[in-house]
Amino acid sequence: MSLKLLVLEDDDGIRTALSLAMEDEGYEVTEAPSAEVALQLVQGNPPDLMLVDLMLGGMDGFSFIREVRPTSQAPIIVLSAKTDTHDIVAALEAGADDYVTKPFQVKEIGARLRALRRRAGVTVNPGGASPAEQTTLVLDSDGGPLVLDVNAGVVRRGADEVHLTLTEFRLLCELASPAGRVLSRRALLERVWDRGYFGDERIVDVHVRRLRTKIESNPNAPQLVVTVRGQGYRLDIR
Repeated sequence: MSLKLLVLEDDDGIRTALSLAMEDEGYEVTEAPSAEVALQLVQGNPPDLMLVDLMLGGMDGFSFIREVRPTSQAPIIVLSAKTDTHDIVAALEAGADDYVTKPFQVKEIGARLRALRRRAGVTVNPGGASPAEQTTLVLDSDGGPLVLDVNAGVVRRGADEVHLTLTEFRLLCELASPAGRVLSRRALLERVWDRGYFGDERIVDVHVRRLRTKIESNPNAPQLVVTVRGQGYRLDIR
């Protein structure tokens, strides 16, 4: 079955070129010339992946991502001519998984989408045990147990599911394999975003901040995903 790809782009030429190229790669593509149209499409026919332009007439791409993130975990790649660090960070903090600046080559978009798809094959090996023995892991016992369920692809706090994006979930799994090990930003970038991906390491920091807001009791004083100064990040189980 073909994966469903939503292309949100208000430039007719770019949107058409992307759609044709992605259809050639086997995707079932739905086009949206505006965020308002895209929201209706997401509600009626949820996509598996999304390509989202930031600068749109009416609702912009930032607002669109924030609007769909509470109900959709579909990976989002932002496409934009904006290269300022503030804009990149803002898009990632809104809920995007990756960022590609214009102008770009269509084959790069295809490669980024394939990398996002590969991330779904998550394994975790906490404490050196085999994945079959460690498919669930209690990360925190305070305020209702925080449980990472690798097989189900979910994180739960007590009876409630903690809604993570695919990238956030993969990041948590990598930090948990095994827990307590320090992973550098570069190592996380290669493991989570795909081996051989040479993007900006700041993308890791943004996603760690987002992850903390969802799993930490106090994101400003994290006790689970801990920063190890000058080295990277470590997951501490409580």
